[in-house]
Amino acid sequence: MTTRTRTRALAAGDTALADFTERLFGHLPRADQRRWARVYLQGLLTTPGKKSVRRLAASVTDSPTASQSLQQFINASPWDWNPARTELLRWVEERHPVRAWTIGQVCFPKRGEHSVGVHRRFDPVAGRIVNCQLGFCLFLSLDGMSVPVDWRLALPEAWAADPVLRRRARVSPEVVHQAPEALVLELVDSIAARTSSARPPVVADLSRLAGAAALIGVLGRRGHDFLVSVPPALPVRAAALAHGPDPARAPGRGETTAGDFARLGNTSHPYATPLTGPDARARRQRIHSALVRVPDGDAAGRGAQQIYRLFGERRPDRRGGGPVWLTNMNRHRMEDLLHLVRGAARSTAVLGSLADEFGLLDFEGRSFPGWHHHMTLMSAAYAYAYAVREPGQGGQRSA
Repeated sequence: MTTRTRTRALAAGDTALADFTERLFGHLPRADQRRWARVYLQGLLTTPGKKSVRRLAASVTDSPTASQSLQQFINASPWDWNPARTELLRWVEERHPVRAWTIGQVCFPKRGEHSVGVHRRFDPVAGRIVNCQLGFCLFLSLDGMSVPVDWRLALPEAWAADPVLRRRARVSPEVVHQAPEALVLELVDSIAARTSSARPPVVADLSRLAGAAALIGVLGRRGHDFLVSVPPALPVRAAALAHGPDPARAPGRGETTAGDFARLGNTSHPYATPLTGPDARARRQRIHSALVRVPDGDAAGRGAQQIYRLFGERRPDRRGGGPVWLTNMNRHRMEDLLHLVRGAARSTAVLGSLADEFGLLDFEGRSFPGWHHHMTLMSAAYAYAYAVREPGQGGQRSA
């Protein structure tokens, strides 16, 4: 990685990209590492189609050895990705107020059995069992856009317990198997320790997580405001705030499920709000809300339970209804909560943009550090290209 390389300049903003690269990757100890970080970033920003290392190198430099050097930088060079992610977080925070920390889940389809963490699991998007990696991303949700700043890769038990697989994929000893709920909590804890801003609400889809109730309790005990989509089968009980609505209006005083609460419509607070449908036509959506307790999500300590607001769309003509949302921000206006819901949908759309334009699914390496290196550089490229351009720079596109 010592070969001198002449890179092609970007048509505009090359100095800005150089400054951005130095800000995020200036901690790298060697000049050649910092140079290859810039080459990779520039390749992600300018290479059309698949973002393989070979194509990235060819789009930026004429050096015949650049592809090999770039592969070495991503997959084999032992640089720490955490300082770059911290700087990316701070760079975004300096430019925009952060409205939420939003957690997204990604299934990375893979062929073969050698990519780190690969396993077979049901993918609800594809509707079938696939061979894949499972990752989680934390987005900074801004006004009208979302920016990925941190990632976790799930390591299945079979990988965590196999020394040969760990050595082959260069998985460090401190990386262990964790349930998805633990990975989500680790992302939240990590950003809470690094942020220089006031902590915004945590927004996440927990609807497919078996330990959703326990995670809700932990988030509450750690002082986070949150809005989460929960499994329809989550057990809940009707509740009421002091001097609040009459709990007798709720659907039963005994234990029921979150899905029944949202679907039956006999709840304490019905709302109607204008939303935009898939065809971009404004339409009114009937939202029902209730105050509930979660028996398995005790956030207030032994002997007391937190009161949450649960809400969902009433769909009397459809079986199963839509997503069911739960929040400890039960005194917030429904319009504000629905704004956070729309932000979560926007973060999901950003994952599509990352796949189509920034190589989210194009990483060809097999190592654990290589995966994190690629995700870090891809997140930085997205932030630079889409999210936080200064006014007047031009080229801004909202996700």
